[in-house]
Amino acid sequence: MNDSSWGAPPQAGYWGPTDQGHGHGHAQGSGHGQVHSPGHGHVQGAAPAGPAYDAYEAPQTRPMPIVPDVTEFGGNQDDDRGAARLSGTPVRNDTNPEPMPDASQPAPKPPKKSAGRDLSAAIGVGVGLGAVIVASLFVVKAVFVGVVAVAVVVGLWELTKRLEERKGIRAPLVPLALGGAAMVVAGYVRGAEGAWVAMALTALAVLVWRMTEPPEGYLRDVTAGVFAAFYVPFLATFVAMMLTADDGPQRVLTFLLLTVVSDTGAYAVGWRFGRHKLAPRISPGKTREGLLGAVSFAMVAGALCMQFLIDDGAWWQGLVLGLAVAVTATLGDLGESMIKRDLGIKDMGTLLPGHGGIMDRLDSLLPTAPVVWLLLVLFVGSG
Repeated sequence: MNDSSWGAPPQAGYWGPTDQGHGHGHAQGSGHGQVHSPGHGHVQGAAPAGPAYDAYEAPQTRPMPIVPDVTEFGGNQDDDRGAARLSGTPVRNDTNPEPMPDASQPAPKPPKKSAGRDLSAAIGVGVGLGAVIVASLFVVKAVFVGVVAVAVVVGLWELTKRLEERKGIRAPLVPLALGGAAMVVAGYVRGAEGAWVAMALTALAVLVWRMTEPPEGYLRDVTAGVFAAFYVPFLATFVAMMLTADDGPQRVLTFLLLTVVSDTGAYAVGWRFGRHKLAPRISPGKTREGLLGAVSFAMVAGALCMQFLIDDGAWWQGLVLGLAVAVTATLGDLGESMIKRDLGIKDMGTLLPGHGGIMDRLDSLLPTAPVVWLLLVLFVGSG
């Protein structure tokens, strides 16, 4: 029962009707009422005839100071603060008024924004991965191709594992892993033609491998397998294809730097100034202000990279390249967010502390790779 079901408490100086006797008593306060009981005389326990005085209207032994007619707790209350008098007996009201706020105490500060992850671990892992990538990129190109192949295999394992756990989809991992690694190597050795041939053979291997199991869910499983082959190893093959140019290491470094700078700009600007959601149903944390930060940071970094890292590059080409990277990196991040929301998970894995899994780091890199490869070919040639 809520408080509104209780009536307003009787005012001070009021004697309510009693159930004693057989009559119906009637009382009037304010010092002028009398108690009547038709047919039965006075009601037992009622005040005697004559003026009825409240306890606080009785003569005082000494003058009382004049107090303004304003009470602390509101209402027309006496010193009992909500106590009502029923049949002459004071009864305490159970409803306690809320205390007034203390103006002397400062208002509580709003909670600070949190990054949502262990930033120290994320920075440490990021620096370690960057060191491995840069070392393999500028020392021996083949070692970097091996790093890409390993990342592809681990990413495929994470993706197929989550699909099976959350949706019961059993995409064949063995042909995907073997075909994915072969796809990266074929792209490095034979270029785009080798990548397409390896992709076709991988899809065929997925179809055949799944035939060894019962037909229930066959179409669902092979569809997921072909999608995984395109999404992870085929898109990653364009990174290996960048490496084949004379300035291949610089091209790959430009691709990595622009993607990282875009993500950093989106995070920094969105965390500080983000107010308007970009795609609240897909990724509530992303804002339009963050997208503008990604575009701004990536365009500046692109102009610098094209001017100082890429042979025969121009700064204006870097502006176009940076804009394209910011857009594709954001779309890639949103695309994987859609997958994770459909699966009901936050991260694809836990291999990288502070980051999640390998796929959580490849989400913006994978769709950006073919765009950067194509623009570099158009701007400065295949090298």
